[in-house]
Amino acid sequence: MLSFFRRIVNSKAGVFITLALLGIIALSFAAGDVTGLSSGGGGLLGSSVETVGNAGITAADVRKRAQDEVRYAQTQQPGFDMAQLVQLGGVESIIERLANAIGLDKFGHDQGLRVSRALVGSEIKSIPAFLGPTGQFDQQTYERLIAQRGLNDAQVQEEFRRSIMTQFLVTPTVGASQVSEKLALPYASLLLERREGQIALIPAAGVPAGPAPTDAEVQKFYAGHLPRYTVPERRVVRYAVVTPDSVKAQATPTDAEIQQAYNGNRAAYQPREQRSVSVVTVLDQKAADALAAKVKAGAALGVAARASGLEPRTIEKVEKSALATQTSAAVADALFAAQKGAVVGPIKGSIGFVVAQVDGITQVAGRSLAQARDEIVQTLTRSKTTDALSKMQNKIDDALSDNANINEVASDQKLTVSATKPLLASGIDPDDAATKPDARLAPIMQAGFAAEEGDTPTIVALGTDGGFAVVALDRVVRAAPRPLAQVRAQVVKDVIAERQRNAAKQIAAQALAKLDKGAALATVLSQTGARGPAPQRIDTTRAQLNADRRGVDPTLALLFSMKQGSAKMLAAPNNLGWLLVKLDRVTPGDAKTKPGVIAATRADLGRVIGQEYAQQFTRAAVETIGIKRKPDAIAELKRELAGQGGNQ
Repeated sequence: MLSFFRRIVNSKAGVFITLALLGIIALSFAAGDVTGLSSGGGGLLGSSVETVGNAGITAADVRKRAQDEVRYAQTQQPGFDMAQLVQLGGVESIIERLANAIGLDKFGHDQGLRVSRALVGSEIKSIPAFLGPTGQFDQQTYERLIAQRGLNDAQVQEEFRRSIMTQFLVTPTVGASQVSEKLALPYASLLLERREGQIALIPAAGVPAGPAPTDAEVQKFYAGHLPRYTVPERRVVRYAVVTPDSVKAQATPTDAEIQQAYNGNRAAYQPREQRSVSVVTVLDQKAADALAAKVKAGAALGVAARASGLEPRTIEKVEKSALATQTSAAVADALFAAQKGAVVGPIKGSIGFVVAQVDGITQVAGRSLAQARDEIVQTLTRSKTTDALSKMQNKIDDALSDNANINEVASDQKLTVSATKPLLASGIDPDDAATKPDARLAPIMQAGFAAEEGDTPTIVALGTDGGFAVVALDRVVRAAPRPLAQVRAQVVKDVIAERQRNAAKQIAAQALAKLDKGAALATVLSQTGARGPAPQRIDTTRAQLNADRRGVDPTLALLFSMKQGSAKMLAAPNNLGWLLVKLDRVTPGDAKTKPGVIAATRADLGRVIGQEYAQQFTRAAVETIGIKRKPDAIAELKRELAGQGGNQ
C-alpha cells in the first residue's frame, strides 16, 4: 500500500535478505540479517579499499563476493555478467555490507558480547546441505562442499560468528515497530491526496526518418552502443547421462529371484477370503449387550448404534490378519467364523466391547507363479533399478571426491560423454534463436552456470525416475559484441530510430517551454506537427497509484512529484517517444475522518520502521568504530571487474 515508503525497505543497509554466504550455503542458510552480510573482510590495511577500525576490506574480499553474486544472479537472470554488476552499483553495495559486518562485529565485541563456538556449530549443523545419508550432520559432506567454494572450516565459522553477532545486535532494534496515530496521520492523508491533469505522447514514429545513415554514422553508433549488440556469456557443458536403461542389465531379475520373491510372499498369491464388516465399539458391557440384542432382533446395526449415540465403523474387504490389528484377534476370529449377515458380540476388544456384523464375504482366487510373474518382474525391476542407480551414483560420487574428471568417470562406468553448444543459462543458442531450448538440458545447464572453470564435476538429478547426469563445465564463452557486418541491418534501424527519438525530444522540449508559459496542452500539440493520440485526462489518488500490483507507473509517479499548474516531460516506455505531463489540480487529503486508512497506515509503517531503526543503528555503530573509504582503490577495482565482462 505505502509503496512510496519502499525506499526505506530497499535501502542497502536496511533490508532483510537471505545470507548470500557461500554459493551452496547461500541456498541453504535460512537465517537472515539486516545488513545483508556475506562475510567479514579484515585483510591487510595496505591492500584495502576501505577500512573499518583497524581492519581492512581488501580487493580480494570484494572480488570473491562479486563473483559469487554474479553466479547467483545468473541462476535468476541468464546473461547477467560482472560488467552489469559494476554498472548497477554492486561493488559499492558489497563494500557497504562488508563494512557493516565488520563494524557491527567490533561494536558488539566492545560491548562485551560473545558468540560461542557451540552456537556457531549448532547453526552450521542445522543446514540441510550438510546432512548425510542418515539425516544427521556429516563432517565429510561439510568439508567437501566448503572446499568446492575455496573455503576452510575456520573461514566458515567466522562467517557464521559474525552473522550471529549481527542478529544479537539488530534483532531487538527491528522489533521496535510501534507507530503512533499522530505520526501516521500525515502519511495517511497523503494517500487520500487527489491529483488531476493531462498526459500526451509525442511519438518518435511520427517524426520523419531522414536520409539513409552513412557508413560513418553506422560505425559510430555501433561503437557507442556495443552492449546492445553483445551476446551474453555462454557456456559449453560436458555431461554424461545415467538413466534406468543404463543399468538395465543389472536390473533384470533372474528366474531364481522371481521364484524367491513368489515364495517369500506366497500368502499374497494363495486363495484367501476377505470380509466387509461393520463394527461398533461400546465402553459399557450392559450397553453392548442391549445393542447386540436389538440387532439380533432385526434392527439395523447402524440405526441401533446411532440411536444410542454411537457411530459404526465400516471396514471393506479386509483379510483376517489385518482385521485383527484393527480390532482384536478375538473379534477377527468371530467375524471370520460367522456367516454373511450374522451379528457377533459383544466381544471384549482392546478398548471396550465390540458388536459387529458381517456385511459381505469375498473369495479371492489364488495365482500361480506364471500368473503372478509379470507383477513380480515389475516390482523386482523397479527395486533393482533404484538400487543399481544408487550404487552407481555412490561410486561416481566417490570418484569425484578423489578428483576424478568426467572422462575418467565415464570410462570407468561405461558412459558416453556429450557436449552442448555454447548456450545461455536458459539453454538458448543465440546463434540459432529459431530452435527452442531442450528442456532435458535445463538442470545440466543450470549446473554448468553454477560452476567455475576447473571445478570438480557435479551430479545432477534428472526427472523422477532416478536418472542423473555427471556435469562438468568445459569452457566459458565470454560476453562479446557481434561483428558489425553481422548486425549492420539492425544498427541501421537503430540509428534511424535514435534520430526520430532525438527529434521527438526536441519537439517535446519546445512544447514544454510553451506549456510553462501558460499555453493549453491541446493548443501546443496542434502546433508541433507531430501526429499522436489525443491527450488523456488523469484523475487519481496516491492510494490508487500505489495499489497497482504491477508497480508504480513512472508517469503517475511524476505527476505526484509536481507542483500544481506545472508541466514536465518524460521518456515514454519502450522508446516510443516522449510524454508531456501537465498537473492541473491538487486536492489535499484529510484522513482525520478515515480511521480505517489511519489504522492501515500505522500497520504499514510498523512493518518498515523497525528496519529503518536497524539501518540507523547499523550506521551509528559502524561510524563509532570508524570507517575510511579509499575512492581511488575502489575505482581501480571497478575498472578491473568491469573489464572481466562475463568472466567469473
